[in-house]
Amino acid sequence: MLIVLLILAIAFIVISTTKFKLHPFLALIIAAIGYGLCSGIPLDKIISSVNNGFGSTVSSIGIVIVIGCIIGTFLEESGGAYVMARSVLGLVGEKRVPLAMLILGYFISIPVYADSGFVILTPLNRALSKKAGITLAATACALGLGLTITHCLIPPTPGPIAAAGIMEADLGLVILTGIAASILPLLVAWLFVTKWATRTYIDPDPNETDADIVEKVKHAPSATRSFLPVVIPLLLIVLRSVSTFPSAPFGEGTFAKIVGFIGEPVVALLIGMVLAFTLPKKFDKEMLSSTGWVGKSLSSAAIIIMITAAGGSFGMILRDSGIADVLSESLSRFNLGIWLPFLIAFALKTAQGSSTVAIITTASIIAPLMGVMGFVAPLEKAILVTALCSGAMMVSHVNDSFFWVVTQMSGMNIKTGYKLHTLGTFFCGLAAMLTMSAMYAIFC
Repeated sequence: MLIVLLILAIAFIVISTTKFKLHPFLALIIAAIGYGLCSGIPLDKIISSVNNGFGSTVSSIGIVIVIGCIIGTFLEESGGAYVMARSVLGLVGEKRVPLAMLILGYFISIPVYADSGFVILTPLNRALSKKAGITLAATACALGLGLTITHCLIPPTPGPIAAAGIMEADLGLVILTGIAASILPLLVAWLFVTKWATRTYIDPDPNETDADIVEKVKHAPSATRSFLPVVIPLLLIVLRSVSTFPSAPFGEGTFAKIVGFIGEPVVALLIGMVLAFTLPKKFDKEMLSSTGWVGKSLSSAAIIIMITAAGGSFGMILRDSGIADVLSESLSRFNLGIWLPFLIAFALKTAQGSSTVAIITTASIIAPLMGVMGFVAPLEKAILVTALCSGAMMVSHVNDSFFWVVTQMSGMNIKTGYKLHTLGTFFCGLAAMLTMSAMYAIFC
């Protein structure tokens, strides 16, 4: 019954927002409460789940989105984003922007959360797309898939690390199998973007003409200064990830604590924001007012945060309904070998939205069964971990906060989001699993 209710809830969200033009925020909140009522969750628990899901999502990415939007606005309004675009296009070629964003997302999401990475890179992505004269749908889809692949497969992202610990797999082997599993999805994502996503046109910046861009570039900062608000936060976040390695490369003293503090996404982005304030040729305090550039940024961020947080409410209701236990129990009855953890993680990700939750939950279910299933050798355990991480890539849709970050910051409606981002994550996850299945057949 819970699975049927989930299908009905998703159908309601899609139909109400596309056919009847209901705002996604309202559709998600109505779906969350409706699902809670129909699934038998106690009435007081429904409201607390909606509030907790909303609040936890805002607390985790709300400030990041606000600061990211401020950085993006200053880059765009100062002309810095277009200078960055011109520099990158000189390296990758005028028409290879989707490939550049795919690779950039792939590497950045290893140390940086996918949500943060997408927010940070969106201004550059828009500028590159505008400069190259190509659809934002292709470049945003490429960036989203690149971020998703490594977020789900390669440590030190939290999901794979947690799964390796729960299943007592060698972390080094998990990293190697994760890298191996990521190659085919990268190729699949590239083909998907070039052959499918490019058919959908989204204007990278519908509010600006070529004349506006030329005028901005006249007064734009240098390429080096323009890159600093984006690069510095990323470097700080990466250093923080390195500092948490078991080998403690920065020690455990004051320096390590400072690195850990300034590498927190919020702090790192605040530093990037201050650097962004230096970009205008002539700084005016009006830029920081409610009617200036900051005010414009907050207006944009508010819509994104509200829709993303409503998606968090929907995801929390699903988790509290116990649908994960129903799906896990149903699938664990079948003798599916290496495909069992993949299918459980696939079902959990699709049902409740969070890849990390799907990975950790599946690892906890599979860990006691590994001996019975015959997965005892170090390489077998590592392959099993990566197999379930592949399943947790599938599929990102309306109950996933990242789906809303991608669609809202790229100007996609829900129908387009399903057609591009959701379908893309399905193909990438399946490609990763096929790689692990082949590795298991060859080496185990």
